Amino acid sequence: MQIGVSAFAWTTAFTAKHLSILPSLREHGLTSLEVGMFDPAKLPAGEIRRAFEANDLEVSVCAILPAEANPIAPGAETRERARRHLMRCIETAAAMGAHLICGPVYAPIGYLPGRRRTAEEWNWAIEGFQSLGHALESHDITLAIEPVNRSETFFLNTAAEARDLCDAIDHPRIGVTLDTFHANIEEKDIANAVTSLGPRLKHLHISENDRGLVGSGHVGFPSILASLRTIAYNGRLLIEGFGYSADEPDCLGALWGDLTVTPEDIAFQGAKYLRGLS
Repeated sequence: MQIGVSAFAWTTAFTAKHLSILPSLREHGLTSLEVGMFDPAKLPAGEIRRAFEANDLEVSVCAILPAEANPIAPGAETRERARRHLMRCIETAAAMGAHLICGPVYAPIGYLPGRRRTAEEWNWAIEGFQSLGHALESHDITLAIEPVNRSETFFLNTAAEARDLCDAIDHPRIGVTLDTFHANIEEKDIANAVTSLGPRLKHLHISENDRGLVGSGHVGFPSILASLRTIAYNGRLLIEGFGYSADEPDCLGALWGDLTVTPEDIAFQGAKYLRGLS
């Protein structure tokens, strides 16, 4: 299993200036960087591709939907807008050289209507993702849908729900991302959740319970890695934590992170810890 890190350790607003991060990742044995995609048009896809290729690194994408692009909205126009947005995400990810898009792409973060999901919403999601199948195939992209915790969505919170959705979509290019931060809130046993996904698990976000340094909290990473070996997982271990940088206005670590933990700490100490478990 290869180890990578999310650019969210540094910033939510990835730009060309952040490509300067890449050489140090390779020097510390990381093999990939995941870039946040809020608006595909704002990412310099060609420049990103060239920089990643020059540094022998893989790129993946974490897509977050804008409020106006909601695949489970009551209005057909809004659902169509979401489909077009996801198509642009697929096209831009491919132009960047990515082969995987992950994230909670079934609804915008914070869309919380104050009730449980309906059968109609479930069917809208299935239909919407099925409509992306040809584009995923033609661009050689895997879409890994990520359940997140109840304060961020009402639609998909657990590995079991994500597996059921993927079973209903029934497309080989569509699977699950499990994020151990969210799973720490929603799962009874994270290791068992990993095992239950089997081949549906396409991507894993390695996140401590406070989004800090991996191995410094109470998430049971040794048992999680044991479960990954049980299911012969061959995807990435993608560290997703939030560091603090005084000169980076868009760093998530500025909100709740430890001010003494840098983005480099998140990436390099996290990778060292994970290698120690292998």
